[in-house]
Amino acid sequence: MSLNNKEIANRVTGQVIRFIQTAKDTNGELLEMESLYPLFSKEPPVHFHPHQEEYFKVLKGELTVRIGNESRIYRSGATIKIKPGVRHSMWNEGLMDALVNWKVYPAMDTEHFLTTLTQLANTGKTNDTGVPPLPILVFLLKKYNQTFRLAKIPMGVLTVMSILFKPLFKVHNYKNKFNQPLRYFLAGKSNL
Repeated sequence: MSLNNKEIANRVTGQVIRFIQTAKDTNGELLEMESLYPLFSKEPPVHFHPHQEEYFKVLKGELTVRIGNESRIYRSGATIKIKPGVRHSMWNEGLMDALVNWKVYPAMDTEHFLTTLTQLANTGKTNDTGVPPLPILVFLLKKYNQTFRLAKIPMGVLTVMSILFKPLFKVHNYKNKFNQPLRYFLAGKSNL
């Protein structure tokens, strides 16, 4: 598969991700991407990765990064390292698109998580910030809990919500629906 086919573009958030090295390419050791954050993008929910380190290098523009309770702007050439368990979010408040090299160690199933969220957004199954409805959100948070966790939803609460929504998951066949093979797709032409 060529690199041009390993790209996703989220119509809701405007974020474009080009996968450079995937979990398959690196035997799970690394996921490397280039991510385009459009100007004036919104801050996503604060989250953390329980078992992964992330490294970012701003290639163009500027990125606003919240780590813990502090926000800071990183400009072209800056690097950011986020250790496992550190709560964070990032977005672009700048006047031009921001392009970032993004590495995740180990890769785990981050690529599947990102493509699933993008597919949901592109098919009208999220709100205007790219967040799916509560039952789908709970299912995905439980499915990807080793990769991605929202800072505001403790695991105990997520477990209880997952139990309560279990009949709905079965009726809507979420288990099969969200275990499809990985697909890359574009939403218009990319600026990467």
